[in-house]
Amino acid sequence: MKELCQDLAAEGQGLDELVSRIGDGDWNKKTPFYDWTVKDEIAHVAYFDRLARLSASDKAAFDEEMTKIAAHLEDLFLYTREPGLKKSNSELLTWWRAERKGMMAAYEGLDPKTRLPWHLPMSARSSATARIMETWAHGQDVVDALGIKRPATDRLKHIAHLGNVTFGWSFSCRGLEVPDSPVRVELTSPSGKLWTWGPEESGERISGEAEDFCLVVTQRRHYLDTQLSVRGAVAEKWMSVAQVFAGPPAEGPKPRKVEAGRGRGE
Repeated sequence: MKELCQDLAAEGQGLDELVSRIGDGDWNKKTPFYDWTVKDEIAHVAYFDRLARLSASDKAAFDEEMTKIAAHLEDLFLYTREPGLKKSNSELLTWWRAERKGMMAAYEGLDPKTRLPWHLPMSARSSATARIMETWAHGQDVVDALGIKRPATDRLKHIAHLGNVTFGWSFSCRGLEVPDSPVRVELTSPSGKLWTWGPEESGERISGEAEDFCLVVTQRRHYLDTQLSVRGAVAEKWMSVAQVFAGPPAEGPKPRKVEAGRGRGE
């Protein structure tokens, strides 16, 4: 759990350092994520860091907040962003830092296998991994809005693993039959390591940079707009519906105009 918490802390700190340097006008820039602003993104991350803290440390308070969420399902994302949006930019950063610190302290005291309440119960390890994924994905929205690049890190392995283990979920959440054919995934990490999932002999194959795969499963890019090599009908269908996060099925980005064969390894 210690290493996982270190990676979660680093992911949050990286996004914190990015937004702490931008001007007030940049906080209002729209991101590609449903036209949310940069401030919307940070307010969302801060709220769910708070909810994760409560899940890991105060079940009664968590249950109370989940009751409030259940009453706001129709405007869920507005409800969860509202506490942060009511604050000034500097106040939001201060609040997020406090919630992030509290979340880390709560996680660090847990056994990785401890079951925590959430929409569905999950282990402390899974909960912390999900926070890495959410922080990174919404951080991608921010850098896209600002038109800047950020260095990829091997922390992406957590997200890539989550992307692979949610293979079945990506289909079932849409009411689709989960394919029987396993997919071989071979990804090159930012440090040059090879990360693999699935049987080596499978004819259904995905290969490429780990960052591209993570952008697809978090629905920040369409797979045809990446350099991923995707071979086989099951692999192609998976990449077209991949959804690493919980909740109702979400529509990812539409493919932009791409060169012939790009994204298919042709």
